[in-house]
Amino acid sequence: MRDCVFCKIARGEIPASKLLENNEVLSFLDINPVNPGHILVMPKKHYETVMDIPEKELGRVMEMVPALSRAVVKVTRAEGLNLFQTNRACAGQTIPHVHFHIIPRHSTDGFSFGWRQGNYPEGEMERLRKDIIKTLGDYRLR
Repeated sequence: MRDCVFCKIARGEIPASKLLENNEVLSFLDINPVNPGHILVMPKKHYETVMDIPEKELGRVMEMVPALSRAVVKVTRAEGLNLFQTNRACAGQTIPHVHFHIIPRHSTDGFSFGWRQGNYPEGEMERLRKDIIKTLGDYRLR
């Protein structure tokens, strides 16, 4: 996609603080970090959401995550980390190019996702489970 800022970064048209890179995947430091060391990992090829990217290409993106996570935790002396990914504007996706955030965390950083927990009305969880399985059909990982 010509106008996508992440595609422009992948093509070298916009500078980035690159970390690991190969022919298909790029990782770099986020210019607006939640905490210092906040990393983005993405496919170079444009896919808007995790629902659009083929499984094997997503796997290649995820192959970088453990090494990057270990390195940033060590360098920032983080107590933990978040691996975060959003899809579409209603879920908080601001760049429509699938990407993952690796966010080093400290108990005193003051950052919170504000996660709210709900529950299911009687029978709703089982209905959803059956509908999801039916929709998956005979899907198998390739």
